[in-house]
This record gives sequence, C-alpha cells and structure tokens, in this order.
Amino acid sequence: MTTMTNHPAPLVQMRGMHKTYGAIQALRGVDIEFIPGEIHGLVGANGAGKSTLVRTLAGLEQPDGGTILIGGEPATIHDPGVAAELGFAFIHQELNLVSSFTGAQNIMLGNRAGAPTRLRRFTGVPPEARAVADRIGITFSLEQPVSTLTVHQQWLVSIARALVHDCRLLAMDEPTASLGAEEADKVLGVARDLAAQGVAVLLISHRLDEVTAACDRVTVFRDGAVSLAMGRDEISRHAIVEAIVGHNVVPGGRKNPVPPSHGAPVVLMARNIKRGRNLRNASFDLHQGELLGIAGLVGAGRTELARVVFGADRAEDGIMRLRGADYAPRSVHDAIASSIAYVPEERRAEALFLTMSVASNLHITTWHKLRAGKTPLTSVRKSRTAAQEMSKRLGIVLRGGGTEQPIGALSGGNQQKVVIGRWLAVNPDVLILDEPTRAVDIGARSDIYARIREIALQGTSVIVISSEFEELLECDRVIVLSSGTTVAELTGDKVTVNEMLRHCYA
Repeated sequence: MTTMTNHPAPLVQMRGMHKTYGAIQALRGVDIEFIPGEIHGLVGANGAGKSTLVRTLAGLEQPDGGTILIGGEPATIHDPGVAAELGFAFIHQELNLVSSFTGAQNIMLGNRAGAPTRLRRFTGVPPEARAVADRIGITFSLEQPVSTLTVHQQWLVSIARALVHDCRLLAMDEPTASLGAEEADKVLGVARDLAAQGVAVLLISHRLDEVTAACDRVTVFRDGAVSLAMGRDEISRHAIVEAIVGHNVVPGGRKNPVPPSHGAPVVLMARNIKRGRNLRNASFDLHQGELLGIAGLVGAGRTELARVVFGADRAEDGIMRLRGADYAPRSVHDAIASSIAYVPEERRAEALFLTMSVASNLHITTWHKLRAGKTPLTSVRKSRTAAQEMSKRLGIVLRGGGTEQPIGALSGGNQQKVVIGRWLAVNPDVLILDEPTRAVDIGARSDIYARIREIALQGTSVIVISSEFEELLECDRVIVLSSGTTVAELTGDKVTVNEMLRHCYA
C-alpha cells in the first residue's frame, strides 16, 4: 500500500482478512487501514468484497482469519455493540429511520447518554441533537417527521445520529446514489468537514467522479482481494476502472452469441423513460421470446424502470408501446391485465405470504380458476393438483407437509421458484425478474436459470435484472443503465462482464 507522510497513525488496521461462505471466498487476505482525518474510498464491482469487509468491521460478520488492530492494539469485534463502543458508525444505503419520528427523535434514538429517549418520544430538540446538527450544518427543522424530509435531509439526520455517539469512524454506503448533483455535493461536503475534524471516513461509492474528487485514499476490491491501493496523488479514474475490471473477470465466453429470439417481433418498446432522480432517460426494445438483461450499479435505475413497466410507479416522461399499441399503466392491475408480470427483488417483503401454504402462494394469481363450482371457495382437490403440477414443473423441493406446508418453511431458492410459478400459471407475455437469484444457493441458481430459459423458448419475453453480471451472460442481449440512462446495448460476443463494467463506469 502507498505510504503517506505527515498523517496520524491508523485508527484501524485490518491484516490478512479472510471470509468464506461455502465455496465463495468473500475476502482473500485483505490488508487495509483507515486513518483519522482521511476519506478512504472503497470501490469495486458488485460482490467484490466491500460490504463483507465493512460488515466485519461493524461486528455483523466474524472473519475466518486475519487480525484487526484498533489504535495499534489487537481487537475482536464480537457484535455491533462492540463496534459502537469503539466509536464506529455505519450508514447503509437503505436509511434506517423511523418515518413517524421527528429528526431530533431519530438522532437521539438509542443514545446511551440519554436512556429515556430510547423508550419514548419527546418534543423539542435536545442539546445533544442541536450540537451535532450545528456541527454538520443542518438548517432545516428537526421537529418535523423525517417522512416529510428530502432524501438529502434524511441522510444528514442519519449522519447526525451517528455523530451523537462520539463517532471516530464513519462508513457511508452509497450516500449519493439517490441524490442529484447539488445534494450529493452537500453530503460529500459534510464528509470532508468530518474528516477535517479528525473522523476517519469510509466512502463506498460506484460514482468514480466523486471518489476521485473527494477521497484521500482509494482501495479497489476485485474477487475478494485488494487489486489496487492508491494515495491522493495517484488516484485516477482510468486506474480505478482497470483495477475493477481486471483481465480475468469473465468465466468463459458466450454460450449463445446468436439468440433464438433473433429477428422476432418487438413485444415491448420503451423510449426516454423518466421517473424521479434515479431514472432519467431509459430506453429498450424487448423481443418475443427474448431474454433481456439489465445491468447497472447501485442507483442506476434498474428497479425503478421495472416498477414503471409494471405500473407500480408512473413515468414522468417518455413513451411505451406494448404489442404495437400505446402502453401507460396507471396501476399494477393495469399491467397484469396487459399480461405483464413482475417478481420483485425483496421476495419475502413484497411477494410472499409467509404464513400461508405453498399452494396458496402459488394460486394467488389464479384462485378464480380453482373455485369449487360456483362458490367463492377454492376447491381443495383442484388446488392440490395444480400446486403439485407446478412444483414438479419448476423442480420445487417439498418435504414434510407437501404443498400445504407454510411457504416460510422452504429454502430461499424454492421460495423464489414459487413466486415465479404463480406468474407462469397465467402465461404472461412479459415476465420481469428483479434479482431472481438473490440469497439463493448455487444449485438453485442454475435450476432457476434453466427454468427462465424454458419460459423464453415457449414465447414469453423475459427481463432479468441482476447485480451478478456473470448471470447476465445467460441473456440474449444486455442493456446497461448508468445514472438512470441507457448507455449501451450489448449483443453477441459483446455480452461480457468486462463490457458491462466498462459501460457502467464510462
């Protein structure tokens, strides 16, 4: 690692950090240090090891090997409580705020110095909250619910909550992903001020312009290891991109450079779609029977685009055409009626009824076809037969209670197959899959993609969104989103992980 002069001794040194999850090596001998008064950028492709390192530092994961030194002394961070006692604070991209609480109440939530505020609401702004708010330049009222604040203001509340605990190290995960340029500059300005006050700041970001502008030091991760470490004078965008992409990223070549959907008619066309900050100018064509991948980094607008197509959100601008006719769904019901289906990223929170049976979860889209005669009740025989047939078709592994057991008893991979199966029962023209193999084991991943390919071969047009770019090699074509804009369309031999990453960081 580059030696820096005239700086304080490291607050944290991590040496030889190893962490494995089954056959996956999430960290492979990582050496890194964090210094008071510096902004240290952590960059790398999705799954490169950044989050695992930070989770280890936060006490959420225990390393399989390696040493952590705090102030030069060996330390074991058993749990998040130990990290908090050390003065470490972590702000994740999904801000963990209580929306009905005021800004001040959120800042003081869990404050050790004020035990009563952990258990009840209060009015006004306590001195501790006011002091930290002044420290980072909060000028808006802290007496209004955070649900009424902008995303930028919510970020400032989260930073204030971290600093009220005498923070020595602050890790921020994609703090500007959902912000416009002006708001992003303000958050980065706060990070610079904190570093100037002696806080060690970790900045995880996919936005290379802000990394090169704001960071005093940058560490690039690739495949669980440090591929490059640079000091302030060495930081360049070109060097970072080269270290992220590397030369051995793609495991093998394209399986099918000429897709079976080649020359098929366009089923769904979208042009210049805009929605909020994260979706600015997205366009694509989807052909009949095609497997279309959507690649992009955190905050690129992938999920936002899927939600617009599915009618969960309405586009602010742009046009869509479905089977040659204008398409502008006003609701999810409109999209389903137009034969469009969507499997969301968060299946447990957004797609599953965890206390209901496997059969009930499978039939939520087709219950009206399974009624007992003319009654509103579901036929047990029809339900069991249909559930067993779909389970067999998708390879859903059922043990014990069969299709009548609660869906929560199944593995993540089998739960995902159930969500996919409920939509296959209605034979949609378009199926959108957002992170279809998230938290799924490698065996189930292979099985799910085999089923996806079968669906496409039967004529359904499939959109796959995945943070695992290697999985998108299964697709016929891939479009790349960056900052809410379609920046590339990859076909044939151009569908490689290197090309996806290159356009993401272009």
